Amino acid sequence: MLSLRNFWRRHRRKVLVTAGVLGSGYFLYKLYDAHQRRLADLERQLASERESDEFIKAQMQVHFENIQGIADTTTLPHAMHYLSCRIAEDLDLSLLTERLMKGKGQPNSLSSSEKLELWDRLKILSFTRMVVSIWAVTILSLYIRVQVNILGRHLYIDTARGLGSSQLLEDADLIDRDDQQKFLANADFLANYGLPTLISNMQTAATEVLKTKQLRDFFDTTVLHQTVMQILDTFMSKGSPHHWVDCMMPEDPRLNKLAMTSSSDNANPPEFTQFDRLMVETREVLSSAEFGSVVEISLKAVVNALVENGFQSGGGSLTTGTPLAKLLPRIAQICPSLVVEPSKNRYIQTIQSVPEVGLFFTLLYANMSTS
Repeated sequence: MLSLRNFWRRHRRKVLVTAGVLGSGYFLYKLYDAHQRRLADLERQLASERESDEFIKAQMQVHFENIQGIADTTTLPHAMHYLSCRIAEDLDLSLLTERLMKGKGQPNSLSSSEKLELWDRLKILSFTRMVVSIWAVTILSLYIRVQVNILGRHLYIDTARGLGSSQLLEDADLIDRDDQQKFLANADFLANYGLPTLISNMQTAATEVLKTKQLRDFFDTTVLHQTVMQILDTFMSKGSPHHWVDCMMPEDPRLNKLAMTSSSDNANPPEFTQFDRLMVETREVLSSAEFGSVVEISLKAVVNALVENGFQSGGGSLTTGTPLAKLLPRIAQICPSLVVEPSKNRYIQTIQSVPEVGLFFTLLYANMSTS
């Protein structure tokens, strides 16, 4: 017992230091072990989130591709067919050509002034129909792609907000299916409501550009290209900025809601629906400077393709030039090809192959999905 006390007195400091070191080491070990477990838990959580994020993106991509498929195989073909019929009805040139043919066969049936008037109307309406067709096929194909991108954006947001790794995309799809179909069906707005205004404004532009063009004037590829672009530029620059958007879609629903609220005694404003939000976002994209640049580039590409390929056969070569009077029947013959179904429409394919168009929609969808 005495020796133990002596040992303690002699080595107490060493024992205390050793015990302190061992205690600190154990504490540090436990602290390190707890830290490692937290790191492992965090890594598992991050791995789970990455897996969930990949699942979300995969499901969203599948749904987006389904919508794109519907737009390409159903929405655009239907809209193009309907638009083609409406343009043929509203810009029917057959009555003018029949009267001119009758006047040619029966010289006394038309006076010189009547013939000149008919030829002038045929000149204006032929170019109007051609340029309306160019503008409509270009804007409509771009417009439907904007619709698909906006739907894709909402699918991404809805999925990211409401989807866990074990859930399905349909559980978080906050956009009603009816709203999606109603939104895509708005592609027919141009044919149903916007076409008369488009035709009237385009005819005004064509009249202004063609007033100095005589039937005997020679048109080669350069003159034709310049004339068509002048009509398009005149149309696009007339009126308020982005006035042409009103040909493609109804006016801003926010204005309608505000008008309804101000004219009603009801203190509760009308509900701003998901469909309204989709339409507002579409108008914002169509009114953007970036989309305006894409429209300009696409219109030039379609006009280039038309002038270079559309007038290569029949009626003489445009390389050396042909009188405007002989060019008008060829314009009438070519117009229907501008608005044929997408699978056979070289001009839609031309638009889709423009690099700036692909880049615009790639950036649009990427920016929307990360906003």
